[in-house]
Amino acid sequence: MLNLEQLKEITRQSDSKIVLLVIDGLGGLPRPETGKTELETAHIPNLAELVSMGTCGLSEPVSPGITPGSAPGHLAIFGYDPVKCLVGRGILEALGIDFDLKKGDVAARGNFCTIDEKGLITDRRAGRISTEENARLCQKLSKIKLEGAQFLVAPVKEHRFLLVLRGEGLTGDASDSDPEQVGVAPLSVIPHSPEGERTARFANDFVAKAKAVLADSHPANMVLLRGFSQHPNLPTMNEIFKLNPAAIAAYPMYRGLAKLVGMKLLDTGGSIEEEFDTLVKHYAEHDFFFVHVKKTDSSGEDGDFDAKVHVLEEIDRFLPKITRLNPDVLIVTGDHSTPAMLKGHSWHPVPLVLYSKWCRADHAREFGETACASGGLGRFPALEVMPLAMANALKITKFGA
Repeated sequence: MLNLEQLKEITRQSDSKIVLLVIDGLGGLPRPETGKTELETAHIPNLAELVSMGTCGLSEPVSPGITPGSAPGHLAIFGYDPVKCLVGRGILEALGIDFDLKKGDVAARGNFCTIDEKGLITDRRAGRISTEENARLCQKLSKIKLEGAQFLVAPVKEHRFLLVLRGEGLTGDASDSDPEQVGVAPLSVIPHSPEGERTARFANDFVAKAKAVLADSHPANMVLLRGFSQHPNLPTMNEIFKLNPAAIAAYPMYRGLAKLVGMKLLDTGGSIEEEFDTLVKHYAEHDFFFVHVKKTDSSGEDGDFDAKVHVLEEIDRFLPKITRLNPDVLIVTGDHSTPAMLKGHSWHPVPLVLYSKWCRADHAREFGETACASGGLGRFPALEVMPLAMANALKITKFGA
């Protein structure tokens, strides 16, 4: 597999256009009563038609058996090795809301959560409180005082908020307080190295004081922190792939990911139709579009099989808005699997369909896990998605003599 520097030497600019539709948490597991996954249950004739003209496969976001977070899942699709290009969740949230980070700042993603009288987590997302309630609670948290460090909090969306620690000698080398399960107490933030001790100390002080401040704010009566990080330096997609890329995403974290790799962020509404309309509106302006749909992942995490099916059918209903543009390359896939049966991310490979004038159509006729498993692309690393997209857009020259 070529690295970014090697790819940089053989990519070229052209007028051909690539659309990458990422359906967050796309993959699923069969419902016991029917033996069909969410994708296989959904009525998605437009995606089936795309499959009949394209080639399919299953992509591995990181490697077999590894459950990816959203950041590594997306970075792999964008062509960045998720093992070498580690990016903390906090930085992505900060970038996604255009927070003015300073040199040396440490950012963390926060969740408002619910704990019971024993201090055990009963809901990691506090019932997905409204963004308006989030903003009100962030105002309460902003009154906390930390000795020896400055901190800033900002609402992100629903239950998510941003914590930024600012001061001397801070690093992102500290563990999460979020155990990512219910029925247990929040964890203490632990430094991974001596350099992370100040960050861990300030974070634990903040969490303890936040608990007291939020005691009467049920269901959002506690906070969880994850993804302590500082700003990385990654080459942009323009530098590597010679692209003029744009991102259409409603959720701040995914806008942050796109911004991190040099995509222009396009303003869009929160619905699937609005996102697809944004693509149509700006189609002449860019040669690469990342379009992100979140609600499949949210439904999977909530364990709501039927809701995930409904979102997939909604995507399918509006898909002709994209296909009528006749992009040179259209790829539909996900960043990871989020089976409703597991109520969370999983290690299962992700269905993918690629359509272009130059692809070799295979025998798949449905967009689902079983059909994609026998598709022409087989099972392959998600890191190969961008080279495949670029090749089918005739944007890669010959490698070697």
